[in-house]
Amino acid sequence: MTDGVQVSGSLRNRLAITLIGSAAILAILIFVVVRSYAAQIAQQGQDSIIGASVTSILDAAVMRDGVVDVDFPYAALSMLSTASDDLVFYAIYQDDTVLSGYDTLPRLDYSGVEGSVYRTVDFNGMPIRIAGASRILIGADARTQISVSVAQTQDALSGTLNHISRNVAYFGTGFFILATLIAFWATSSTIGPLKSLTTSITRRGPQDLSAVTRPVPSEMAPLVSSLNTLMGRLDQSLQQSETFIVEAAHRVRTPLATVRAHAETTLQRVEKPENRDALRAMVRAIDESSRAAGQLLDHAMIALRADHLDRQDIDLTALVQEQLMRLSPVAEMKDIELHMTGDPAVPVSGDPILLQNAIRNLIDNALKYSPAESTVAVTVSSKPRVHVEICDQGSGFLSEEIDSLVARFTRGSNVAGIVGSGLGLTIARDVATAHGGTITLQNRPEGGACVTLSF
Repeated sequence: MTDGVQVSGSLRNRLAITLIGSAAILAILIFVVVRSYAAQIAQQGQDSIIGASVTSILDAAVMRDGVVDVDFPYAALSMLSTASDDLVFYAIYQDDTVLSGYDTLPRLDYSGVEGSVYRTVDFNGMPIRIAGASRILIGADARTQISVSVAQTQDALSGTLNHISRNVAYFGTGFFILATLIAFWATSSTIGPLKSLTTSITRRGPQDLSAVTRPVPSEMAPLVSSLNTLMGRLDQSLQQSETFIVEAAHRVRTPLATVRAHAETTLQRVEKPENRDALRAMVRAIDESSRAAGQLLDHAMIALRADHLDRQDIDLTALVQEQLMRLSPVAEMKDIELHMTGDPAVPVSGDPILLQNAIRNLIDNALKYSPAESTVAVTVSSKPRVHVEICDQGSGFLSEEIDSLVARFTRGSNVAGIVGSGLGLTIARDVATAHGGTITLQNRPEGGACVTLSF
């Protein structure tokens, strides 16, 4: 169906790839955003606990008689316990002196900051989250700054984030799979009307050039409108061509017949042998021209109508009888008897104009190649299938040429000197093919040729 059509990819694939790609980007974006937000929330939770630990230690610091006393609360560190047994570190400073804890713990800078300070740093090769705060203790005759830093490893936080990441990844994967299925469904639904229109046009017969009337999406309306316009122009063009061929056949055959009649009348009046020979040559040339022009127009008519047959229920027997009546004057001039047998009525569905052309050409061929005082037998029957058989008593077909005689402009080598164009059998074959039939050529045992047109 797409032979000769330049294809630039699949519209359905493009739409599917666009939707699936968008779903993939959205799934990745959801994963990144959710994980980042979850990490932020989890970090805030850890910071709140560490900050509470720092605050509880600071609140336990007092100055008595100029000496700082810290009643270290047990709950300050126990609140930092986790399922992953994260390590906890702390340091208590009085001004620049470590009062208790890890003296190597990184000290935070509190200058210009109110409240707690939070940082993520490396300590002993491990990433830790450290929080710190400070306060001023004032005694009777002293003033000092107490700073507290509490740090905790982030194994539990990492585990929580990994768990959240896995769940978000599962969600994202499920979202992507669902989006992919929806994308395929959406593309099928979107392309469906186009495929339906294509199927509707493909299933049409060659003769159906009517406009497409089925509802289509608004985006397809310009395409269908252009298609309807094109089919309308084609239908009009075919009708004009058919009218031209019919008119041309009439206008070509009538003048030639008139010229031939005048030539024959003149031939009967002249006496000089050379003039009579010239007139005979003229009559022969007119016959050849008339036959060639007529058969060329018949062939053009068949080529035009073969793809859009005007099928009608007709009586094949009556149609053959009509053609025999029209050609009986030609048979009488050659003393040839036309004999018809067969069924009294043979119904058939076909194009009457094409069937007339085919049968007329076959009978005309039989008359042309039959000797004088012979018989042309025509049989019309519906058994075993509908067929018309035309047999003459001429020279028959040469066995080595019988398979090629239905080709255009092909004539047997044993009919030299007889006027012909080599289109009669071609016309009959094309008509039979257009009606789903066949043409068969064979020789009679007693001499002569038989042509059978089957439907």
